Amino acid sequence: MNLTLKIWRQKSPSSKGEMKTYPVKDISEDMSFLEMMDVLNEELINKGEEPVAFDHDCREGICGMCSMYINGEPHGPDRAVTTCQLHMRNFNDGDTIHIEPWRANAFPVLKDLVVDRSSFDRVIQAGGYVSVNTSGNSQDANAIPIPKENADLAFDAATCIGCGACVAACKNASAMLFVSAKVSQLSLLPQGEVEAKDRVLNMIDQMDDEGFGNCTNTGACAIECPKEISLDNIARMNREYLSASVSK
Repeated sequence: MNLTLKIWRQKSPSSKGEMKTYPVKDISEDMSFLEMMDVLNEELINKGEEPVAFDHDCREGICGMCSMYINGEPHGPDRAVTTCQLHMRNFNDGDTIHIEPWRANAFPVLKDLVVDRSSFDRVIQAGGYVSVNTSGNSQDANAIPIPKENADLAFDAATCIGCGACVAACKNASAMLFVSAKVSQLSLLPQGEVEAKDRVLNMIDQMDDEGFGNCTNTGACAIECPKEISLDNIARMNREYLSASVSK
């Protein structure tokens, strides 16, 4: 198929960006979206032009690196997939595809489609962990009884890959779905209960400091999330935060 790509080009964080148009030809419907971008970049390199910078790593939907805003949707028109898992069969011959980076103050553009998501790292550093004594005293995995329902919910929350699609989808650029997933996966397990109060307070404070917006329950984050993280996690985090605030 032949396509017209309108791509955001920006040389540096401080430079002014613009949308540029690139035609691509003979794209197979079996290609992934990133393979199509590879084809474009190979053409640009052969012409002596600057290739389009974009994030990618595993190309298997587990690393959370690929972050493209495609035709007004994070990760494109398909559901429960990342950009690297999006296939060109979702588009038609002659289509015009608009490709932009994540749009959020907390995710500044570094170059073209690459954004700085280190704000997520700082939120995790604020409390997204458990403190354990590993000096030869590590517990066996099955030594602590955990209700299966809690284990399942914690695992579901832990599937979050930190891609930032929730922030890009939200009109407020809120990171509540990401932070709530990280809070939930630990608060649901005995190992995370000891630091639960400090964790939720510190992570939400850091989220606010990073410039993420407030949640207004539009639900766009859950719809666009490639791992289908539930809004229930946000409700759980709000309960944890209220409880921690009262008892502090």
